[in-house]
Amino acid sequence: MFLHFLDELRAAGIPASMKEHLILLEALEAEVIERKPEDFYYLSRSVYVKDEGLLDKFDQVFAKVFKGLETSFATNEAAIPADWLKAVAEKYLTPEEMEAIKSLGSWDEIMETLKKRLEEQEKRHQGGNKWIGTGGTSPYGNSGYNPEGVRIGGESRHKRALKVWDQREFKNLDNTRELGTRNIKVALRRLRKFAREGAADELDIDATIAGTARQGWLDVHMRPERRNAVKLLLFLDVGGSMDPFIKLCEELFSAATTEFKNLEFFYFHNCPYEGVWKDNKRRFAERTPMWDVLHKFPHDYKLIFVGDAAMSPYEITHPGGSVEHFNKEAGAVWMQRLTTTYPAAVWLNPTPKAQWGYSQSTKIMRELLNDRMYPLTLDGLDEAMRELTRKR
Repeated sequence: MFLHFLDELRAAGIPASMKEHLILLEALEAEVIERKPEDFYYLSRSVYVKDEGLLDKFDQVFAKVFKGLETSFATNEAAIPADWLKAVAEKYLTPEEMEAIKSLGSWDEIMETLKKRLEEQEKRHQGGNKWIGTGGTSPYGNSGYNPEGVRIGGESRHKRALKVWDQREFKNLDNTRELGTRNIKVALRRLRKFAREGAADELDIDATIAGTARQGWLDVHMRPERRNAVKLLLFLDVGGSMDPFIKLCEELFSAATTEFKNLEFFYFHNCPYEGVWKDNKRRFAERTPMWDVLHKFPHDYKLIFVGDAAMSPYEITHPGGSVEHFNKEAGAVWMQRLTTTYPAAVWLNPTPKAQWGYSQSTKIMRELLNDRMYPLTLDGLDEAMRELTRKR
């Protein structure tokens, strides 16, 4: 059983080693926990999970391996057969019937009664008002109705259960989930290169101590504050197919402006051409020529494109392909100029990676970036920051 648990953890991408497996067995042999499923869950999680991003995967593996065995650690309790939990019918009650049903009382009373039901029940029940089963008005089981009780299996219907036997209690922290501002900040911090620049306005304690000891009197030394010296150019696609991703892009933009002091941003639509802009309300009246961008910001800037890359292929490959104006040069030409000037360049795509293969324009854009396109997820952003760190 436990070796199967170890294999399933590894198959799910959790780096579980034989050493950790032996530690778990030693802890069980030493009886560091009571023989309860909840205690075993927390013990095994503390042994195997070292990264909070893997908590959700661990929950899934634990539920898969030990489903139906939740009470197997207790010597005097009967296990609940899995087929009892399958809902075959649901009893619909009138408001008067629901009101007539009385709850068992406090938490302790409900759990004590459940323990007795486990000891006494010998077969499957459906539609009753006492035993563990489906439908009916019993406080134990699923697919029925009771003001208070313990849902065992099934799905929530009335939101009245005091405890859920099979509920995963932890917020999804999977590495592949979409981002929030806090997680974006954490991922962006991988792209850091600290340097001391500017005015000397911070006390250098080590130098002050060394100078004082050497001179024999107080010798104060100051130094510039240590700042992230990475310089970043952020190109944001707006409008059209990007509208569903507005909130996500706002979170990315907010996190980036917080983490990088040397940040410049510009907007574009679908594909960068000869002009970009900073104010979407005045994007036709106040544009920044792309040549000015290429000449103003040196090649040590890191370049991040954010867009779904979903457009007509002609918008990339042909002059005049833009949907908003006649572009004298193809978008691919401008992409080549940008990636040549800024070798450290990546593209963040909010569209799920599984859908990229259905878009011809996405394939073309990936080729122009030498496959440096990453999904806008926690894992994808982490990979993108690693790529930018490698490029000098």
